[in-house]
Amino acid sequence: MSRKSTLRIECLPDGALIYIPDFLVPAQASSYFDQLRQSLAWEQSEIRLYGKSHKIPRLNAWYGEPGIHYRYSGTDFTAIPWTAELASIRDRLVDEYDLTLNSVLANYYRDGQDAMGWHADNEPELGAAPVIATVSLGAKRTLRLRHNRREQASFGVDLAPGSLLIMGPSLQGAWQHSLPRRVNTGPRVSLTFRQVVHSRTS
Repeated sequence: MSRKSTLRIECLPDGALIYIPDFLVPAQASSYFDQLRQSLAWEQSEIRLYGKSHKIPRLNAWYGEPGIHYRYSGTDFTAIPWTAELASIRDRLVDEYDLTLNSVLANYYRDGQDAMGWHADNEPELGAAPVIATVSLGAKRTLRLRHNRREQASFGVDLAPGSLLIMGPSLQGAWQHSLPRRVNTGPRVSLTFRQVVHSRTS
């Protein structure tokens, strides 16, 4: 990695995280937050549990290269073309951290009641060892992680506005993560950049 920044590296059982709290300076983070919250094509997807459809507790939008298809939470997405702001952030990640990224799943947590349940980003379209790069904007929220087999191996990472969290290639196979509800907190946008390697045809 060529960029000089504050790094905190978590060496985990069966995986690794890299946390960069100052990926974006405050003015950049605030500007991106305001722009993306207003400009992205937000929608509220549904998942099916026990034969019933439920709206997920957040808004989401899927952007990427032409022809990219992805299935997430039981919903099929076709990538919307990159916006200038998303492409700018992607280019920094590619240039400065040697990542390969062709898409981003954006999530909009409107307040502290919006959340994300336990899961791993291990969909077949992402290949055997996906790298997920998450840029956080807006309110600080805590990402929780737990190991699939080690009951005591769980912890949280406070994701500050303007921060970058890179989940290494082995993490999704051994760990799950979630974003719990949090009282008295404001809106947040997360940009989870990734590489789709086996795109669906429809």
